[in-house]
Amino acid sequence: MADLSAFPITKRWPAAHPDRIQLYSLNTPNGVKASIMLEETGLPYEAHLVDITDNQSHTPEFLSLNPNGKIPAIIDPDGPGGKPIALSESGAILIYLSDKTGQFVPADPASRYEAIQWVFFQNAGIGPMFGQIGFFNKFAGKAIEDKRPLQRYVDESKRLLGVLDRRLEGRDWIMGADYGIADISTLGWVRNLITFYEARELVDFDSLKNVPAWLERGLARPAVQRGLLIPARG
Repeated sequence: MADLSAFPITKRWPAAHPDRIQLYSLNTPNGVKASIMLEETGLPYEAHLVDITDNQSHTPEFLSLNPNGKIPAIIDPDGPGGKPIALSESGAILIYLSDKTGQFVPADPASRYEAIQWVFFQNAGIGPMFGQIGFFNKFAGKAIEDKRPLQRYVDESKRLLGVLDRRLEGRDWIMGADYGIADISTLGWVRNLITFYEARELVDFDSLKNVPAWLERGLARPAVQRGLLIPARG
């Protein structure tokens, strides 16, 4: 049986199955990247709910795993060389799990880097911009009388959706015929934008030619449906 006692996070969130990947997360757009990927690959794992609304990601135990205090994070007891590895950052987790399993990433090296490029596109562009729309359209920023900040992020999000829409022209998935980590990285954010953030009309989502059908295809996948609900909230 794997010994995870060297990881302080296991004191607060004990591992019932230490031989499995330990997932510390909440089902936010970033969090579900890891849970969807784990469901898609079939890797055995154990999910632990980290309630960011209660600042649990800023406790000493969580910060010992990710000093940046953001979910998701994982511990894989069977990491490189058979030794445990701890990882944070959703994009890094996707790349690690795809390399570990050989799934959801092209085998061709050039295509693999292209897929990683689109993961970075989501991490650097779509996530931050859509998140700002959420803040200014639904949360505390909604009370700000000056609507220029909201419009700035609406305009940039529309531009990013346009980039994605053009990429999907003639393609079922971001990398073409095969669904992969670029799609997994992006699906939850696009879904959140038009549902939880209530920005469907703001970004003219229904005027897009390819993104809506891509989103429907992704959400129809059973592993995606399961991953969107993991970890289960109490």
